[in-house]
Amino acid sequence: MSPLESKTALAGRARRILAALRKAYPDAHVPLNYMNPFELLVGTILAAQCTDKKVNEITPGLFARYGSPAGFAGASLPELESEIRPTGFFRNKALALKESAQDLVEKHGGTVPDTMEALTALRGVGRKTASVVLGYAFGKPAIIVDTHFIRLSRRMGLTREFEPGKIETDIAGLLPKTGWTSFSLLMTWHGRATCTARKPKCGACPVGRWCPAKATDGVITWKVKTPGPDGRGAKEKGPRSKRPGPLKGRRTRS
Repeated sequence: MSPLESKTALAGRARRILAALRKAYPDAHVPLNYMNPFELLVGTILAAQCTDKKVNEITPGLFARYGSPAGFAGASLPELESEIRPTGFFRNKALALKESAQDLVEKHGGTVPDTMEALTALRGVGRKTASVVLGYAFGKPAIIVDTHFIRLSRRMGLTREFEPGKIETDIAGLLPKTGWTSFSLLMTWHGRATCTARKPKCGACPVGRWCPAKATDGVITWKVKTPGPDGRGAKEKGPRSKRPGPLKGRRTRS
């Protein structure tokens, strides 16, 4: 984003990028296998720091054994940990699955709610997971800020922010609500297929004509100022985006 680029121009560029991504990835779909909102919730919790392929290998057995929120709520924690161990960070994830399922049973009659407020109130469920469920399971407008979305939105100059919440706010101001969910999905597909982290394929990029990073092979050249350690000064930060840290010894809220 050039300092001289108006918000109107930026919004126009974002819409052209969305249109080009739709054309480039007509078969884009949610990579997690699920049959209902609860199964998507489970899959999304397990997908933190894990591939969708591995999650899809694990979930059929989980759903066959536990089935519903009530089943997960009553599951033995050690057994649940053993079942999901291949997904990594299995202790935190097992606790998140069990506690969120308990909340669903106790507070929502075993039904997954369809509002951001209710979903993020579930133990172990953060804004990204809630956005996935809202956007893909319920068809509600949602911006899903994952690692691909952070990297691409910054490379494309659509935001200068590092924090997911601020990035979400920036993008929400550029696109109509009807395009939020599809933009999120397409950015993930584009991030995996073309705009990769280490070696983006800028020469073959379907949105290169609207991406300022193409001229530098995906390297972000601008920097942003953030408050210094004492909260008073400012220091230069950039060009790399912060990646969400691993789930270390704490309850996960993906």
